[in-house]
Amino acid sequence: MNDENAMIRDCFERCLPLIEAEMQRVIGPALGVYAGHYGMLRYHMGWVDAQMQPAVVNSGKRIRPIACLLACQAVGGAAEDALPAAAAVELLHNFSLIHDDVEDDSPTRRHRPTVWALWGVPQAINAGDAMFTLARLALHGLAGQALAPAAALTACAIFDQACLRLTEGQYLDMSFEGRLDVSVEEYLLMIEGKTAALLGASLELGALAGGADQETRRHLARFGRDLGLAFQMQDDILGIWGDEAITGKSAASDILARKKSLPVVHALAQPGLGAELRARYSQPIEPAGVPAVLELLAQAGSQAYTVQAAQSAHQRARQALQASGVLVQGNQAGQMLEQMAEMLLGRQS
Repeated sequence: MNDENAMIRDCFERCLPLIEAEMQRVIGPALGVYAGHYGMLRYHMGWVDAQMQPAVVNSGKRIRPIACLLACQAVGGAAEDALPAAAAVELLHNFSLIHDDVEDDSPTRRHRPTVWALWGVPQAINAGDAMFTLARLALHGLAGQALAPAAALTACAIFDQACLRLTEGQYLDMSFEGRLDVSVEEYLLMIEGKTAALLGASLELGALAGGADQETRRHLARFGRDLGLAFQMQDDILGIWGDEAITGKSAASDILARKKSLPVVHALAQPGLGAELRARYSQPIEPAGVPAVLELLAQAGSQAYTVQAAQSAHQRARQALQASGVLVQGNQAGQMLEQMAEMLLGRQS
């Protein structure tokens, strides 16, 4: 496992500079009368601080663009062929984060003030709109570089469908905030849109840029979507039972925020226990009330349920990757996709 993790780290070290350079090129410098506008985008991406001075900060895992490049290589293409798509999916992801922070009234992200907290809600909405537009412009770089016009239109359709699914997932997520009757089925629909759709599109776009046929693209998209489900379920586990020293946040934070994560939704559906949990979630939860909630989740078996659900999604992802045909001897990119799946499920932060 250590050797496999080393291969993944080496892959990230090689690919990340390419992705960052492409995104920096697409967003462009912050100059002239629009310096503040593009400066907000560069701040959100982690390239500058609030004073617009160069900075090196945590900018996220960049899982989606890495997966896009690996999918392209796994089907026989060159990583450079998929760079426009890789930049596009990461910029789209960050557009959603800027707007999510406004919608969730979140003052911080990655231990820094959010765009709206620094420059106000109207500017943050406008900055998010700009990020979305730049994401689509980045994708247009596929035309004439790696793809014929018809295939480039297919790429746009895949991308736009993923964006629509993002908004559907966000709609459900926001609607859950005032509800205590969220079902497991509704929760899964939400994360399929909010988390899984874009990862699936990242793999499919990479495969398309690499020249894969429709069947191969379909399997890789399925791999990405199921991996996205497993990724979110693992997040839900860490959000309640994670090691605070590793995750960097209080294990009680999701409970204190009364977040409708999968363990909670599962417990809410249990006879008897669900009624007691609904009573607790119907009013603010103080730190002293967290142990009682944890006890209800334990009685409902919600941690074991979520672990099993994550493992099932992970297994479906592995089957889809196997069906894609990229796990053949000598296909290092295909093997790294498999190792990435293992790493994401086993992560502790």
